[in-house]
Amino acid sequence: MTQISAIATPSVAKPSFIALLIAVSAVSPLGINMYLPSMPGMARAFGVDFTTIQLTLSLYLAAMALGQLIIGPISDRFGRRPVLLIGLTVFIIGSLICFLAQNVGLLIFGRVVQAMGGCAGITLSRAIVRDLYGRNQVASMIGYVTMGMAVAPMVAPTIGGLLDTFYGWRASFAFLIAFGGLALLFAAWQLPETNHNRGSGGAGRELLYSYSILFRSRLFWGYTLAASFISAVFFAFLAGAPFVMIELMGRSAAEYGFYFALVPGGYILGNFASGRFAARVGPNRMILAGTFMALASVAAMAVIFAVGFMHPAALFGPMFFIGLGNGLVLPSGIAGAVSVKPDVAGAAAGLSGSLQIGFGALVAPLIGATLSTTIWPLIAIMTACSLLAIASFGLVAGQHRPEAGN
Repeated sequence: MTQISAIATPSVAKPSFIALLIAVSAVSPLGINMYLPSMPGMARAFGVDFTTIQLTLSLYLAAMALGQLIIGPISDRFGRRPVLLIGLTVFIIGSLICFLAQNVGLLIFGRVVQAMGGCAGITLSRAIVRDLYGRNQVASMIGYVTMGMAVAPMVAPTIGGLLDTFYGWRASFAFLIAFGGLALLFAAWQLPETNHNRGSGGAGRELLYSYSILFRSRLFWGYTLAASFISAVFFAFLAGAPFVMIELMGRSAAEYGFYFALVPGGYILGNFASGRFAARVGPNRMILAGTFMALASVAAMAVIFAVGFMHPAALFGPMFFIGLGNGLVLPSGIAGAVSVKPDVAGAAAGLSGSLQIGFGALVAPLIGATLSTTIWPLIAIMTACSLLAIASFGLVAGQHRPEAGN
């Protein structure tokens, strides 16, 4: 195994280490996106309506939100490595439950288990980066990691659709079992402990102490809410786009998978820009640019549909730029949140990640309840989330920013 001292400085930006962070970060996004093309078939297989099968998405997101609240602070206490390895093991167990499920109740339970384990990769990859880098460098490194991670949601619906076509819906969960197993082996082999300031007191007391520090920080809330609301724009789209594309536009699931690749494509480009320019430009400017880009893109989508152009390009074209805006905002927003109080970086990563996913868990059922015969509820919710992201960033404006090394 790599020695701890080998990664005690930012020289750890080796391709193998970045690949490890990408792999563990990609586990949960794969769990979200892999099975989406199979949802109508799963509803038929279990004899339930689409609203019921959609619980496998909204409860997955809710479990991710809850899991990150627990995993981050626990890793501050016990270390990143053991918590990550346990989380990946739980993800594999959840995927196996889904694969073997004979009724929708067991499937939903498996999805919750899957999410609780998979969220360790997203949370702890951020905390690991913060263990090793200064604040501005964190934004760049997270940008590179999430740029690679974005490949997962880009290819997952296509892979899931092909597996469903040839082998049925269970094949997607077999794929997730295999991917989770490989990520677990990779982490066990390559990942040393990066948290050298682990606490020694009671875990419950430290958890409350960590969150009490963060709850009092205006900077933390500014960065976290900006990232959460901009993520909610994407999750609103994720929940509503299949219905709009297939039911309102009369297009096929295969076409949905084809056009969907535009969204993570924009996200990858935005993360690449973050990786290249965040340290030089500063995270606040990146966040401001990304939030206004998202709002302008939603406005463009509204104008296109208002003139009656009902085509997938009208939906996914603006979403490319919303994905780009997400790629500009999220690395810097996450970096700002976990850098406000570096001694509780795990708790900050967990709480910020929990809220980011939790907002998605809130908007997904809201979209499902309001979409019926028109796209306008989707556009209205995306617009509101974009405006709230800009408003949230006002909490950061004018505040003293932590030094890069803090």
